[in-house]
Amino acid sequence: MKRVMVTGAAGFIGSHLCDVLLEGGVSIVGVDGFTDSYDPVEKRDRAKLLSSNPNFELIEADLAIVDLDRYLGRVDTIFHLAGRAGVRSSFSDFDKYQSDNIVATKRLIQTIKRVNPEIRLVAASSSSVYGDAPLPFSEVGTTDPVSPYGWSKLEAESTVLDAAQEGLSTIALRYFTVYGPRQRPDMGFRKFIKAALSNQPIEIYGDGSQSRDFTYVRDIVEATIAAAKARESGLALNVGGGSIVTIARVLELIEEQLGRGIEVNYGPFAKGDVMHTGADLSLAKEILGYQPRYSIEEGIAAQFSFFKGVYRDLGQKVEIEAII
Repeated sequence: MKRVMVTGAAGFIGSHLCDVLLEGGVSIVGVDGFTDSYDPVEKRDRAKLLSSNPNFELIEADLAIVDLDRYLGRVDTIFHLAGRAGVRSSFSDFDKYQSDNIVATKRLIQTIKRVNPEIRLVAASSSSVYGDAPLPFSEVGTTDPVSPYGWSKLEAESTVLDAAQEGLSTIALRYFTVYGPRQRPDMGFRKFIKAALSNQPIEIYGDGSQSRDFTYVRDIVEATIAAAKARESGLALNVGGGSIVTIARVLELIEEQLGRGIEVNYGPFAKGDVMHTGADLSLAKEILGYQPRYSIEEGIAAQFSFFKGVYRDLGQKVEIEAII
């Protein structure tokens, strides 16, 4: 890889990926639409920092409508991380998910076919495509999403894999609940840490027994770069953290970082949430040489430390600084 495009470059995972690529001397065309999926101020601050590197060029654009022809001729790899995430809001605002996840992916692939079919495309999918499938989730098993978000990611993924049948070099990565510094404000760990630092109760959907295959963002980045270098095409691969952890255990780890107990309020299970996720990593290990390196204890410690420097404990009021 010499010159790549990263869509969603200013996002949570995208910005971490850009950091690692820039450190390796790779030139980047970063694309981001700065959508309203969460406060764009955070993303713009990250984009500003990335743009201070002479090897990073920022394109502000909506992939569902933009013409990227003049940029694709200059890149050898595209990391397609842009998209609209979040399960709960997808039930009430599916049009945005269809545009940002499905239409954007289809237009990107159409442009690759037309302009530069030699490009290697690595696309971010999601464990949400599995729904409540039996554990561990296997790429050769069934996919049955239980949320509109999951369906949008499955449709986008199918478009990526179908393109390989037409001669493009593509691979999709099914990310499993990514966490770490810069995590989106709608995601659980960040919400839990924010509440804990501000002496507010943590609100939990369900009883805490639900579990996830949480994956530290640096492991995700390493797998994503490895996928760009792999020869295989037309595959979807799981990228998980290697262990299944309950929400109750996550809260215990946050308490350990905080040094005191935290108040927790339990409520009904949320619509569209599955009880358990867990990745079969056999294919990722075989094809990518992937092996998650960060334990949940190490990852939460790193995320807690990062957000402790962001949030200020002001009793009932919490102020936020730029998250870069």
